[in-house]
Amino acid sequence: QVQFVESGGGLVQPGGSLRLSCAASGSIPRFSIMGWYRQAPGNQRELVARTTERAISNYLDSVKGRFTISRAKNMLYLQMNSLKPEDTAVYYCNFVPAASWGQGTQVTVSL
Repeated sequence: QVQFVESGGGLVQPGGSLRLSCAASGSIPRFSIMGWYRQAPGNQRELVARTTERAISNYLDSVKGRFTISRAKNMLYLQMNSLKPEDTAVYYCNFVPAASWGQGTQVTVSL
């Protein structure tokens, strides 16, 4: 069973940047879609970005042009620029569709 460990979150001011990392342990299926999800307090978890093994990526409309997902071997990354307070959430990486969840990493965008 694949396990995910997310890191890189933190507190950042609006307009700032963060780079999230995810280490996946175990056997990653070659033709798998992987993605970053987030869950803000009181909201359902949502898929923010996803990418295939051929680097074909899709993004939630609200993050297009600001977030970039990338993948290398068993690592998944999310570069987040021009952050907004509404990006505040716990961010998780997983397969698409999702399997078991890791602990996530908290991103807080605030003055």
